[in-house]
Parts: sequence; structure tokens; C-alpha cells
Amino acid sequence: MNITKRGLILGTTALAVSSVAITGFGLRFSQSQAFFKDSPKELVDEVWQVINGRYVDATFNGEDWREVRKEYLGKEYSDKEQAYEAIREMLKKLNDPYTRFMNPEEFKTMQIDTSGELTGIGIQITKEEETNNIIVISPIEDTPAFSAGIISKDIIRKIDGKTTEGMELNDAVSMIRGTPGSSVDLVIEREGEMMNFTITRAKIEIHPVRARVEQSPDIGKFDYIRLVQFSSNAAAEMKQAILEGEKNNVAGYILDLRSNPGGLLYSSVEIARMFIDEGRIVTTVDRVGEVDAHSANGTALTNKPVVVLVDGGSASASEILSGALQDHKRGIVVGTQTFGKGLVQSVRGLGDGSGMAVTIAKYLTPDGRDINKQGITPDIVYEMSDEEKEVLIQDRLKIGTIDDAQFKKALEILSQQIAQKPN
Repeated sequence: MNITKRGLILGTTALAVSSVAITGFGLRFSQSQAFFKDSPKELVDEVWQVINGRYVDATFNGEDWREVRKEYLGKEYSDKEQAYEAIREMLKKLNDPYTRFMNPEEFKTMQIDTSGELTGIGIQITKEEETNNIIVISPIEDTPAFSAGIISKDIIRKIDGKTTEGMELNDAVSMIRGTPGSSVDLVIEREGEMMNFTITRAKIEIHPVRARVEQSPDIGKFDYIRLVQFSSNAAAEMKQAILEGEKNNVAGYILDLRSNPGGLLYSSVEIARMFIDEGRIVTTVDRVGEVDAHSANGTALTNKPVVVLVDGGSASASEILSGALQDHKRGIVVGTQTFGKGLVQSVRGLGDGSGMAVTIAKYLTPDGRDINKQGITPDIVYEMSDEEKEVLIQDRLKIGTIDDAQFKKALEILSQQIAQKPN
């Protein structure tokens, strides 16, 4: 690895490994009922129907969606590959990087991604709407990309020598993904500087929660919980971590959501219910204004003070959780502005084993805030200096320790919150 620019930021937002795909971020799963009869044209129409019925933007990005159907059903497709290409071309008209088609192999990989069993380099990428750049949302902790120093907002300029200019997101995903033990060369642009990375792919087992009970001279015992991904097993691991804290009679909690790109919507709701006993957690609003509200249900596991750490890599489900804790004044949010992804995707299988993710709604915090492209502003903004960042770059094991400046700030705020809490 050749890095020409120093001053990296603590990993800042991500998910996929085996693919690098857009797997997280408030996903909801459903299964298509359509029957694929070995007709490529029928598959094209199936995708068109899904968009027509569910897509969040009723204007379809200003496209005459019925005319689009005529255009693509008026073509002949000799095989499924031609149909796949036509579908990707059709979806491109929506100008939405989160609405995408996956061939059977990509769809299978995406399903594995959300289960917590991954292979690849450990990043999630997206295509930036304004520039069409392929950018890193974030690396997952303890993955090859994370260890190599890839960070949120990195622009991927080349993959194995091929420029990403004009490249489709799915193509970038396919090029970065690969078998464990093989390597991929990336040219990254960061703050105007070009860097070369050679990263070896690996099979990665993701445990989304890392927790430990610690002792502080100021506040006694506290529970530090780092949540790196809202996967299907995140809620169960979070429950175990909180119950361990309560068993040890901790005075409060530090919940670290830095570099957490999101994941499953229901996972963020379940975890929020462990801290919030009553009231709304998140509201999703579809294209006709139909509201689907998720609320607390009286099952909170603790009422102890909470400090939440966030950064530019905290996205989607992380923003749902931190936004809910902030709006309910249940937790003090510390760190830097979050990523700003307030959209919900539904993932569904198609008749031939392929699949698609379609943006079906936007979500609002309990106070009605739409954070898409805005993010969550921390109650206490704490931006690390280049020197403080470098400490964590040189030794990732110092994340969540007293050598981690943002963690140290969170501990200071937690101490104040505990002191102010009535006995």
C-alpha cells in the first residue's frame, strides 16, 4: 500500500464485504410472487411493475414511466443477460443509486451480507448523485479494507487499473468482489491526493456488537458498546451487552455508532426499544404519504444515562437510532455530522433468482426530521485533530479507549450526565 496523504479519519461508514454492495441502510425484505417463465421480456416487465407500484418518487425522476415500459417491452431479448442489461439501463433513468438490480449471484451475495457472513474486502460503496463518482460509504471494522486504511468519502478512481469514470455501481461491485486470498488494486482519491491500495480479499465473520464493562474513577462502572452494523443478529447481541451492563450495575452507557453504515430497519427499531420505553422511534413515509410508524413498546432494558458517538460514517439505521435517542432526550449525541441517508429500500426476489432493491420510502425521526442528505447534528460536536486521528490510524485497538479523543469526550459527557441524574 502506498499512501501519499496522511491524516486519515476513523473509518466512517459501511457495510458490505463480499460485495461492497449497498446492502444496509434500512432494508426490508419481501419476495416477488411473479412466476418467471424463461421469458427475458417477462422479467423486464416484472421489474417495471415493481417500480411502478412501489417507488418512492411518483414522478419517476420526471420520466414518463408508461412510455419507458413501451420502449423496453418493444425490444427483443435473446437471453437473460440482455434483459439484465436492459433492466439496469431502465433503472438508471431514476437516478437513484439505491434502487438497483442484482443478478442471481449478486442477489445471493447481498442476502449473505445482511446475515453477518461476508467475503471480500469489507467496504460499502455508492454512486454519488451530483458527481457520479463511486465513493466509499465506509469500511467495516476488522476487515481488509479497514486495516488498509480505506475511509468514508474516499473516491474510487480505478479498480485493477480500470477507470471508474462512467462505471455502473454494479460493475464496480463485481470488480471489487472476489474469492478469499485474491487481491484487488484500488486507486483512491482523498482530498485531492491519489493513493494506491492493494487489498487481499478474505472471508469475514461479523459480530456486530463489541462490549465491555469498564471502571472509571469519576463515575464507577460504565458499559462501552460498539455497534458496527445493524445485521440480523445485532439486536440479540445488543440485548446481551445491555443485560451484562445491568447485571454489573453500571452507571451509564457509551454507545459507539461511528463507522456504522446501517443495515436492517427492524434491527434499529428493536435496539432503540432497549433504551426508549415509550413514544415514536421512526416513521416511514411512502410516495402517497402513507405513514408507517414504529414505536417503543414498554420493553426498555435500562434507564441509565446514554452517550452516543457518531461520525460521517454513521448512516441510515445508525441515524434512526441516534436521532430517536436525541429527539427523546434519552441520549447525548457526540461527534461529527452523520452521513445523511434517510431512505428505505425494499429488497425482493424476482422470478429467475435475481433480485432488486427499490427505494420505497423516506424515514423521519420522532420529531419529524428528514435527515436525507442532511444527517444528524450532534448535541456536542467534537472533531478530532489530525494528530488525534493519527493515533487511531496507527493502532486500531485504541478505538474506544482513553487514547481515542472522541471516546474520551464521550466519557466526560457521561460523567456529567450521571452527576446530574437524580438519585
